[in-house]
Amino acid sequence: MADLIVEQANQAEPPRLDRTKFKVQTLEQAYHQLDFWLSKSQVERLLAAAYLNSVAWGYDLNNPPKMDKSRFSTRKHSD
Repeated sequence: MADLIVEQANQAEPPRLDRTKFKVQTLEQAYHQLDFWLSKSQVERLLAAAYLNSVAWGYDLNNPPKMDKSRFSTRKHSD
């Protein structure tokens, strides 16, 4: 699945985020956005989420930062 997302991300130029197009919405109006996103495939939704993350955190979508694995530890699970 991840390979498919990366492949599709590399095929098309991601849309540009137009920061002037935001508007104040009521809760009801915002709720109708759910219908839009549910009409998209899982891959399209993941691509949109990946793009928004890259904009929010300021990294290149095709070159995301590596995870700092020193922050995690593993342990054996006792049966």
